[in-house]
Amino acid sequence: MTQSTRKLIGVLLTLGVLVGYALIVMVIYDWFLTGLPQLALLAFFVVAGLAWCFPAMVIIRWMSKPDKA
Repeated sequence: MTQSTRKLIGVLLTLGVLVGYALIVMVIYDWFLTGLPQLALLAFFVVAGLAWCFPAMVIIRWMSKPDKA
């Protein structure tokens, strides 16, 4: 698989994962966390806002692999 093909697949995969992740975080907030104090909500959204970076790093690392010679 060429690097340009991996980049196309990676971009589409990243967009899909981010949309799905955002929906999951919104559902968790709506169903379980609506009555919590503001400080607890801040902690949740900081953690949830940073947690998507780890799967994105894996996808970006895969996208940037050079083509096999």
